[in-house]
Amino acid sequence: MTAPSETPADTGARRADEYLQLLADDRPEDAEALLAGLTDVRELVFLGASLTTRARRTGRTLPTAMRAQASARQVLLGQLRDRNRFDVDGLRTWLREAAAEVQTVERLAEAARQRLGDQASAG
Repeated sequence: MTAPSETPADTGARRADEYLQLLADDRPEDAEALLAGLTDVRELVFLGASLTTRARRTGRTLPTAMRAQASARQVLLGQLRDRNRFDVDGLRTWLREAAAEVQTVERLAEAARQRLGDQASAG
């Protein structure tokens, strides 16, 4: 019996994780090489969908004001994606911005968890 093949969504999620890890490891040239290797709009969109899902999921854990700001940034990212729907280079720009948003909301979520933990231990 053969293993099921990876779906486009699975591939996009794997690439998104790889891209974010390259950025976290301070390897921007390798991250850019990953994006440059993707020449099909569909590949880029599935990677971006995974980044969007991750940012939205994490954004929902933020305190109310931060969550509202993250939501507004997601709207702007969606507009950037839509403007570049058929432009591979434009979609790469969207992916860079989407990855930066994931990093931002993850930092904010961690800071909020630490602050809430500090408040709980002080009370």
